[in-house]
Amino acid sequence: MRAFVSFSPYANQRSDRNGAVSRRNLFLALLLILCAAIYSARGSAAKADPVRIVAFGDSLTAGLGLAPQDAFPSKLAGALRAKGFDVTVANAGVSGDTTSAALARLDWSVPPGTEAVILEFGANDAFRGVIPSIVNQNLDEIVRRLKARNIEVLLAGMYAPRNLGKDYYAAFDAVYPALAKKYGLLYVPFFLQDVAGVAGLNQPDGIHPTAAGVDVVVKTMLPSSEALIQRVRSRKAS
Repeated sequence: MRAFVSFSPYANQRSDRNGAVSRRNLFLALLLILCAAIYSARGSAAKADPVRIVAFGDSLTAGLGLAPQDAFPSKLAGALRAKGFDVTVANAGVSGDTTSAALARLDWSVPPGTEAVILEFGANDAFRGVIPSIVNQNLDEIVRRLKARNIEVLLAGMYAPRNLGKDYYAAFDAVYPALAKKYGLLYVPFFLQDVAGVAGLNQPDGIHPTAAGVDVVVKTMLPSSEALIQRVRSRKAS
């Protein structure tokens, strides 16, 4: 009995075509795996890269009379982390600083890599009766230089003591909202809201908050600090 083998001239073509499809599918699968790995790595890197904030201010920021963990920058960082924000908040507060002193130390107090600044100055200027126009000039230059470095700014306002006279305190108080409007800054009208003048929330000098007073300051500053972080994130994403 003769063996009969059927032969089709298209068999090898089908085999080659199926092989090409398989190789193409394999390539696409590997490409998808690679893209997923890159995306995952970028996401992990972003999560591992906290928003770097500098609290730049005077003794109210430095935490005069308090333990380091009770100072405003430390307590604010804790409050933000408790709400799920990955941040660092450096304490660049120096007791006794005026806006002129702040301007002089700006470059080394706010190092490269800073993404946001909480700017808190003016109380010492007011106590010394510094002309409001000078306060405005100094703060304006600080903000201008920070914005030139693409650093987001949250401006903490200050009120002048009322015993300095209406002309003085009206001109002084007006510096902060005008500056915030000019540069489109996040702005809290009064850093010591609900703390100033409250005996139980201030140290014996009647000026610097206790640890409990700092908790109130953090509560005041927290919503705007969250908005500050969102501005940084939006800048990174764009």
